[in-house]
Amino acid sequence: MPPVPKAPSFAVISGAQVHRVLDGRHREVVDLIERAYRVHGAGDTVNPPSYFLRFPDRPSSRIIALPASAGGDIRVDGLKWISSFPENVAAGLPRASAVLILNDHDTGYPLACLESSIISAARTAASAALAADTLSRQRGERPRRIGFVGTGLIARYVHQYLAGTGWEFDETGVHDLSADHAAGFAGYLERAGGGGRVTVHEKAEDLVRGSDLVVFATIAGTPHITDPGWFGHHPLVLHVSLRDLAPEVILTGANFVDDIEHCLKADTSPHLAEQLTGGRDFIDGTLYDVLTGARAVPADRPVFFSPFGLGVLDLALGKHVYDALGASGELAVQPDFFHELRRYG
Repeated sequence: MPPVPKAPSFAVISGAQVHRVLDGRHREVVDLIERAYRVHGAGDTVNPPSYFLRFPDRPSSRIIALPASAGGDIRVDGLKWISSFPENVAAGLPRASAVLILNDHDTGYPLACLESSIISAARTAASAALAADTLSRQRGERPRRIGFVGTGLIARYVHQYLAGTGWEFDETGVHDLSADHAAGFAGYLERAGGGGRVTVHEKAEDLVRGSDLVVFATIAGTPHITDPGWFGHHPLVLHVSLRDLAPEVILTGANFVDDIEHCLKADTSPHLAEQLTGGRDFIDGTLYDVLTGARAVPADRPVFFSPFGLGVLDLALGKHVYDALGASGELAVQPDFFHELRRYG
């Protein structure tokens, strides 16, 4: 006989709890994200297209639903519900806010609601750090000069995850449309250390040309980098914000994504390149392909990694937080959250 399902319980997990579980554990989180990519690459996930809620009266804003199911040793279903309201930045608030719902693999009952802006930022940064390590190892040379285009929370998390997994740089470049934001990020980098000489660049071109590893972490909705010549020195580019590069730039390099079907949607730069060329031959493979040795990474042209962001990564990290809090007895279970549990009353 099948096992009798346990009576469901429901917990609310705060951002402070998420932070306590993940803080300083950069290598552990990167390893967890790699395992999630391998589960996804092996076909043991369900990761349907994201759903975009847009607003005619607020065209720059959106809320995105990312449903997913992860198998392997993760075994959880769920949904990330993440908003992007760029106007928040002017008021001193982060652009993005999010919650994550975890559902029990066997019963489908919700297990928990987690504050998820930290989870989202951590999985994005861990994915970028994993890609930087994996792709640069394949190329045979570890970059020593890094540049950040865009200096918000995601840029800070990417830097923390690179530093937390052993990266050090001789030079760090910074560029942002806001001089105040660029100066603030430069100050953070100098306090954090490990970045060598920190330079604020007035022009994005100067930063790109002077960097071997470029991180795009902006809120750009359409491409603003249009000259392929900026990338003539063949840097490794973590195109985290997905819409910075014109198709003409994308087509000059080797292109790796986290998931082809997901990334070539919603007017991302690779999607625009597909529309321009009428095909997907410019995609060299996925990060999973590189992790498993199925695809080589060239050193004689720029390499672009464009991660759309998979819901299964959020599930993997959220389940890790849930399990860690459960093991330590810190889960804030909501009594009587489920009221009707008897079929006939």
